[in-house]
Amino acid sequence: MKRVLIAPHKYVQGRDVLDEIGSYLGMLGKNPLILWDQTVQAIVGERVRRSIQAAQLNWSEAEFAGEATRAECDRVVETARNRSADCVAGIGGGKVLDIAKAAAVKLGVRLMTCPTLASTDAPTSAATVWYDEEHNFVGFDCWPFNPDIVLVDTGVIAQAPVRTFVAGMGDALSTWIEARAAFESRAPNIAGGRPTMAAMTLARLCFDTLVEHGREAKRAVELGLVTPAVEKVVEANVLLSGLGFESGGLATAHMVANLLSNLPECRTSLLHGEKVGFGIVTQMCLEDEFDPDQRALIVDFEIDIGLPVTFSELNLGEISRERLRRIAEACAAEGSLCRNHPFPVGAEDVLDAMIDADALGRERHCIRG
Repeated sequence: MKRVLIAPHKYVQGRDVLDEIGSYLGMLGKNPLILWDQTVQAIVGERVRRSIQAAQLNWSEAEFAGEATRAECDRVVETARNRSADCVAGIGGGKVLDIAKAAAVKLGVRLMTCPTLASTDAPTSAATVWYDEEHNFVGFDCWPFNPDIVLVDTGVIAQAPVRTFVAGMGDALSTWIEARAAFESRAPNIAGGRPTMAAMTLARLCFDTLVEHGREAKRAVELGLVTPAVEKVVEANVLLSGLGFESGGLATAHMVANLLSNLPECRTSLLHGEKVGFGIVTQMCLEDEFDPDQRALIVDFEIDIGLPVTFSELNLGEISRERLRRIAEACAAEGSLCRNHPFPVGAEDVLDAMIDADALGRERHCIRG
């Protein structure tokens, strides 16, 4: 099988790089459409408008309606066409960026993503995760290209809620754990081939960076600081995780996380990376690749930074085995990411792994006091 790695054309990260957005947009077109919401406009709107005006671009804007639905994408595409936009820039969280990506593909124009949170690896990826109007996960699309420019202002990210930063670490922590499973099973990656050595190396670097610097970076972000540890973890959350998951592969951790989104208790109260945090523990309980000490190290790291590792922390309390069965059956179905393991995965296997993950999480909480 061929080996494939995909990536953005340009990645720019640093404090105050948002002040340069006009010059970067000018590389993509002269009539950009900016997609953002009112919250983001209140935080960075003045800086963005000032920079775009200084670049003398004929720009317009659209307000994100709040959910990454196909109908929202169609609305943004229509707006962009009506305003003769020749490029799209999404500014905000992962769902805004996902709609910007989908709209740019449908329009056939160039794309910039500008995350204001380091909560997922959406800024660098060529994928859109879809939800319905009730916030249920309904699937994802993989687009032919990644963003042209990813602009990451660490000064903005360090001022965002620390919970979003931690969720980004949860999403990124799974990158190597899942890529390793997919590599061993020889499953194709999202890029359409086998992982390259570069992809697997970046996935492992993502994991090692988080474990080494994650606790320190969280402490800095709690104080609104941009430190070397913050810069490293932002790069891990946004760039290394994005390259690693697309060109490495996904497995059970993300499958469980995506399906947890369909439970009412988890649907809107938890961030994507928080659900991935529990998915990681589930995947480790499904496999035999990690010895007890390795599993304890990873679960303890999740506990230290504040990721959920028990049903209680997922707002599921004493959830029954029968309620979990729907998740387990979907995990075992044809086309599931759980097929990206070098062994068969059945519904009972996933059920047992989820319940074991909860028990392991509770055990580590007790040990750590």
